[in-house]
Amino acid sequence: MNTETMDSDILYCFAALNDSCTKTSRAVTTKTLLYTVFTLSILLTVLGNLSIIISISHFKQLHSPTNFLLLSLATDDLLVGIIVMPFSMIRSVESCWYFGDDFCILLNCFDMSLTTASIYHLIFIAVDRYYAICKPLLYPVKITNHVALLFALISWVAPLAYAFSFLYVKSGFDDRIATKKCSGNCTVLLNPPWATVDCVISLIFPCTLMVSMYVKVFQAARKHAQVICTDHKVTGHRNKMNQNKGGKALRTLAIVMSMFVLCWFPAFGDYILESHIHFYSPPELYNILMWLGYFNSAMNPIIYAFFFRWFQKALKLVLQCKICTADSSLYNLFQQSSEEEYA
Repeated sequence: MNTETMDSDILYCFAALNDSCTKTSRAVTTKTLLYTVFTLSILLTVLGNLSIIISISHFKQLHSPTNFLLLSLATDDLLVGIIVMPFSMIRSVESCWYFGDDFCILLNCFDMSLTTASIYHLIFIAVDRYYAICKPLLYPVKITNHVALLFALISWVAPLAYAFSFLYVKSGFDDRIATKKCSGNCTVLLNPPWATVDCVISLIFPCTLMVSMYVKVFQAARKHAQVICTDHKVTGHRNKMNQNKGGKALRTLAIVMSMFVLCWFPAFGDYILESHIHFYSPPELYNILMWLGYFNSAMNPIIYAFFFRWFQKALKLVLQCKICTADSSLYNLFQQSSEEEYA
């Protein structure tokens, strides 16, 4: 089907429709470059998160509450790479939506629910770290494998129910959704009151929780480091080792929060501007900000897994086809790495 035409040097998404959206003209080399960059981002997202899923699922030595949350987060980010990013790539490069209005709403539901679920996973990971560092004596009792699975279930069900009810409940639908009225567009823009509600639920609330818990974790870790430094019974080697652990924990927290802010705040800031002051971003800016948010799903494996030695060792065994090795030292190898990095 011919989906574009030239009329007075203007490209349109659909030739047969009078209300067709205009199409951005891009050179073949530009399209090729964009498809290459987006495809590499998708591959990084899929392969990185798939590596985490295989490693944690296969090695029983890695079955812990923290790792179950990482596994669930990786599954969520994997679905972002499989479901959301490929169609968003076509929409971004072609500057037109060719898959119909129904699938547009469905994709936006998955987009909203999966990205929100990723953020809520980060909240429960922060809760896990809060109990592990601030209340270590209660951690084995409060954060069990069953509790971690409950955290993961909430992180999945709540965003899915929110997104699908928000976009599919017909009552008041037209009062909530404001989109540009032309065929070939797939941008769901909420009206100001609902945009504020969505921003609070999807960003402000989870971010506030994460910041407050990580501040407490930071304070507790610094207090523990001070106690260690003033304990004259601790040897110099052990003292230095614990200081290095504290420094690594602080660096990890800084990376987590920096990447979260970098990836999501620009997109949500533009989102609020568009809904409240009728500021319509240029398509190029909109695409950059949205893909910056998607890129967080590719960065999560690096932040939460590639920095852990247990994952590096598990990935090495997978690549060497040694995942079925029944070596008794394997437990000690993972156990020691986990204790060092989660301490």
